[in-house]
Amino acid sequence: MAKLDAESDPLWQDLDWAIGQMLIMGWDGTEVTPQIRTLIEQHHLGSILLTAKNLKSAQQTARLVQELQTIAHNAGHPYPLLIALDQENGGVNSLYDDDYICQFPSSMGQAAAGSAELAYKIAKATAAEVSAVGVNLLLGPVLDVLTNARYQPLGVRAVGDDPQEVSQYAIAAINGYKDAGVATCGKHFPSYGNLNFLGSNLDIPIITQTLEELSLTALVPFRNAIATGRLDAMFVGGCAIANPSMSVNHACLSDQVVDDLLRNDLGFQGVAISECLEMEGLRTEMGVKTGTVMAVEAGCDLILLCRAYDVQLEAIAGLKLGVENELLTRARIHTSLRRVLRMKKACTSWEKALNPPGIGLLSQLHPSHLDLSLRAYDDSIAVIRDTEKLLPLTGSMHQEEELLLLTPLVKPLPASSMTKALLEAKNSRSDPHTLHDRWLHRDRSAIMSGEGVFRELGRSLARTRHGKLLHTSYTANGVRPVHENLINRASCIIIVTADANRNLYQAGFTKHVAMMCSLLRASGQKKSLIVVAVSSPYDFAMDKSIGTYICTFDFTEAAMAALVRVLCGVVKPQGTLPGTLRKSRKAAKSRQHWLVEAYDRDRDARGLDDLLQALARGSAPVSRFLRFTTAHSFELDTPRIEEAHFVVRNSSTQALYGFCATYFMPDAGTGAIGALFVDPAKRNVAIGRSLQRRALRALTQRRGIKKLQLGMSFPGIFPGIPTSADDSGTSLKAWFAHGGWDLAFPRRIANLGLSSLPSWTAPEGLLQSIQRAGISFDLVQGPEHAESVLAHVAAHAACVGVGVAATRQEVLELYRHVMLREGGTCAVVRAKAVAPPAAESHEETVLGTVIISKPGSPLAAYLPALQGASAAEREAGAGGDGDGDGDEAAVGGIVAPVVAPSATPPATLVLQGLALLGLRQNKAHKARRSVLTWVQNDACEPLVAMGLEVVGGFEEFTNSPDAV
Repeated sequence: MAKLDAESDPLWQDLDWAIGQMLIMGWDGTEVTPQIRTLIEQHHLGSILLTAKNLKSAQQTARLVQELQTIAHNAGHPYPLLIALDQENGGVNSLYDDDYICQFPSSMGQAAAGSAELAYKIAKATAAEVSAVGVNLLLGPVLDVLTNARYQPLGVRAVGDDPQEVSQYAIAAINGYKDAGVATCGKHFPSYGNLNFLGSNLDIPIITQTLEELSLTALVPFRNAIATGRLDAMFVGGCAIANPSMSVNHACLSDQVVDDLLRNDLGFQGVAISECLEMEGLRTEMGVKTGTVMAVEAGCDLILLCRAYDVQLEAIAGLKLGVENELLTRARIHTSLRRVLRMKKACTSWEKALNPPGIGLLSQLHPSHLDLSLRAYDDSIAVIRDTEKLLPLTGSMHQEEELLLLTPLVKPLPASSMTKALLEAKNSRSDPHTLHDRWLHRDRSAIMSGEGVFRELGRSLARTRHGKLLHTSYTANGVRPVHENLINRASCIIIVTADANRNLYQAGFTKHVAMMCSLLRASGQKKSLIVVAVSSPYDFAMDKSIGTYICTFDFTEAAMAALVRVLCGVVKPQGTLPGTLRKSRKAAKSRQHWLVEAYDRDRDARGLDDLLQALARGSAPVSRFLRFTTAHSFELDTPRIEEAHFVVRNSSTQALYGFCATYFMPDAGTGAIGALFVDPAKRNVAIGRSLQRRALRALTQRRGIKKLQLGMSFPGIFPGIPTSADDSGTSLKAWFAHGGWDLAFPRRIANLGLSSLPSWTAPEGLLQSIQRAGISFDLVQGPEHAESVLAHVAAHAACVGVGVAATRQEVLELYRHVMLREGGTCAVVRAKAVAPPAAESHEETVLGTVIISKPGSPLAAYLPALQGASAAEREAGAGGDGDGDGDEAAVGGIVAPVVAPSATPPATLVLQGLALLGLRQNKAHKARRSVLTWVQNDACEPLVAMGLEVVGGFEEFTNSPDAV
């Protein structure tokens, strides 16, 4: 394979080759057509989008992809084709094969199951399956936040309306895709979660939120996903933006959206993929040639043209004309080319592309993936209300009573066994000859596909229940005599709705039937009513007149089978409503109590490691360092700090659902909560409350306890409540305040960082100022120097401006650990003042101390802030190559500065001197970055003046034991 910058590489020498690599195209048909072959061979097309119209089975897909890659290889392509696919699960799967490809819940269904770990496994399984047939780019995950959830067509394709929850599940999906070796593409930037539709086919949906509003909600998951460093591409939508600060007709054609917002503001350095430029509104307004050039000018790297060959040729001609007109430079094209080839290099090779494992691998994966699918669907079904205790049906109905199923007519899912069977049946018949016949057959197949799923639901429900079931459909014609007759016969009616908020006839029909049932019950008849929303959960989520309400989040065959298991009592429903609707039910759940046990290292260490990794995998960037934290990080093993840790666990599986670390410092009379974690899949069910209650009871029972502390600097996994830009810190404060903490007077501390240490130089005049003040420095380590260092820390660790925790004992213990136990990886810098010659004693006075740790020091196990940078920071700091270059290990630490309050020399100058010496030591140790930990807010300014930046803030709190 040629190198990215090889002079002989035609991609860099021939403009036609370069332009071909900037296009992603598709076609209709299950075989390679002359047109798509021409695009690959003669126009050097470098990326293909496959849809359900191209794919019949896993085996056919593998052959098709292999043929496409062989054509590219024989045509002299230096790199394999990118093969992209929409495989979001739920109702949006381009590839379906009941024998080899598994169906999993939609994004919202996965969130309803309440487990980011489950979402990770589903994403990894999905990516492994499509990778086996040769796909190397998944167009996902969906990062949109449903800020106007009830009326958005995106529906269950999105996680929900909570930006942090969307982030959590999106990051889990990204990690799953990447760990299976497939490239990722977030969508739909800047957001499809709150669009206004004007009605005409030519009108473009509009975002009306301001940039400030978008930043607080819709952009949060995009920002968090980018910060992981694992998002390869971003799909930029074709929506318009109309607000006071921005007026854009097509987001993917605007440099304000792509270059300014996506790249400059959010820091995205990957591949930007445009919305399909075949959309009618764009073609009518400006034409594809102009649109293609505008997309590249805006900052897009891959231009999508879905299927029309004449339009695809028009786009190629447009890019060439853009270069001729000097609207596009070769440098601009090479920038995109570099991004695209970097992604190709990471996700494919000719060996992989020409030899997809295909059916052999899928046969091995299928049994375990089927088990995962079954568990995921069973966990996702959500019973929102059952006020009349109708579930399961086996307990509320006699076997001889009749059950009525009423279902709407819905469009077919693009890839499902029912659609596949109908298409095969249609193809086996002679094709209709007239235009009217073709229209009639097409429409009928769509109706039958939707009906077919619900017919099978009825048959399955009757078989499982062993009772009689009546089934008919309903339409916009409302309640007809046939419906009235069946309702009069049945004892229980199940109404299925699918996006009733946008199909208002369904809402009207359901309310009409509910009224009929209520009147019949008033006359003494048994008329139970169950409503099942098989798409959006918002149909009747807030309508408590519907007493029994169930959500399935999609209407695939797998979802309907899980619904039957719930209705008949085979499975106990576990799912919950997504986002803010789940939070509205928190109060009812919080009454639950959990058994809390003492942490046992031998029994629980492995479970704690798993819990920490689940938190890191599914959390926003504020918790990114948890992936470096292990069970060992909480164990100080010192007699001067007494440890007592607690867990909530599953005694059958040994899994930890929650963990709380507590420390008691007898010399200071202080008890501290040093960490409190709950499995993301088990939140909002009072596990954290149970752990905190047990921890506080243990601390307040300690002899000599004088105060309680929330946050711990050593170990520094939880220095305090984070003061993050989003609302996570505010939510945490509210949670602890509800638990009894007085949070009125925090001690605010910060971590600072220097991202480009090799190029940093000290501010002019700083060293001279330090020398004029009579401050000298030395570097000490080992027991022989411990006495003076520890005496200084003991005397001044709680002084104003120090930047460490107020409790003297934990800081003293940190220094004792470094001086007596740390070996050669850490040392202490002392700042000293020499007494003037006229003084009786010429002994030097220690003015301040700070700990210096080398990159990779064992001390970093206790202080995650020293463990490395986010991927975005690494890419920025490493010149944007994104290859890592060992950056994570190349972090030098400047830890816990302790400065004596003094007017002469000024304490701020002493602090700057300690930081200066620390940065020099980090530089000498070949660190790429420096991190300065635990600086009080009022001491940050002189350090920022030196070139450091605040990278994280925390609030530590202390309370009386009697107050909590």
